Amino acid sequence: MNLILQGLHTERAAVEAIIQLAQPARVVDINAHAWRCEGVTYSDALKVQIDAACLTQQVDYAFIEPGRSLADFKLVAMDMDSTLITIECIDEIADMQGLKPQVSEITEAAMRGEIEFNESLTRRVALLKGLDAGALQRVYDERLQLSLGAEKMLNAIQAAGLKTLLVSGGFTFFTDRMKTRLNLDYTHSNQLEIIDGKLTGKVVGGIVNAEEKRLTVERVCAELGVPTSQAIVMGDGANDLKMMGVSGLSVAFRAKPVVRAQASVALNFVGLDGILNIVA
Repeated sequence: MNLILQGLHTERAAVEAIIQLAQPARVVDINAHAWRCEGVTYSDALKVQIDAACLTQQVDYAFIEPGRSLADFKLVAMDMDSTLITIECIDEIADMQGLKPQVSEITEAAMRGEIEFNESLTRRVALLKGLDAGALQRVYDERLQLSLGAEKMLNAIQAAGLKTLLVSGGFTFFTDRMKTRLNLDYTHSNQLEIIDGKLTGKVVGGIVNAEEKRLTVERVCAELGVPTSQAIVMGDGANDLKMMGVSGLSVAFRAKPVVRAQASVALNFVGLDGILNIVA
């Protein structure tokens, strides 16, 4: 088994003790801040040790089979809020109404898996009733930022010929703009109802929940003529677990503990482009 170690500004000296724990056959420098430890004998006990040591040093790690590369995959599917972008759009929209604390509390509970997603979205959107639709553009212009490493990651996977899917429990207003801005191939999300320039507090059509996210990944893979095992799926909340579960490689990005525990790999410290070191 290979063990990938990487950090934002980590020097080799900071990971020497971790490398010694792994007892690799050899160590390859991927770049100045990432290393591939080859020939590691994996065990659950070793993983626990590596996990604790990496947390202390703020280093990300991933156990992965030798020989895996970006060429093994045909699709990268991403959640949007708190994954591809740094914000939860609905929380920032709510802030325009002075309701961010109430909405954020529901958002956090849903991401931890404590509230069923359909209920949480319905409750949060209802709080936005009467808000001027211009608030959506203000959130996009003033608050939406891409996550660290997002553009570098997308440029690399697109150059390698992989297709991209942005599937979100958020809103079409933002996913449509992300699709154009980042040249994404597919997007799927919820549509806010707007009448006479005001949000009605309702969603048009069905809700893009965990099950719909999974089905979307499966539909796109079917359209591409590839199995879901050739998809990399990235997410951060409980609502992403089903689509991550059908992927060939699942990536928990700045994720809740329940998601980190079930993902193939977790990126807690480096950017989204950290996935490139894992499938280098």
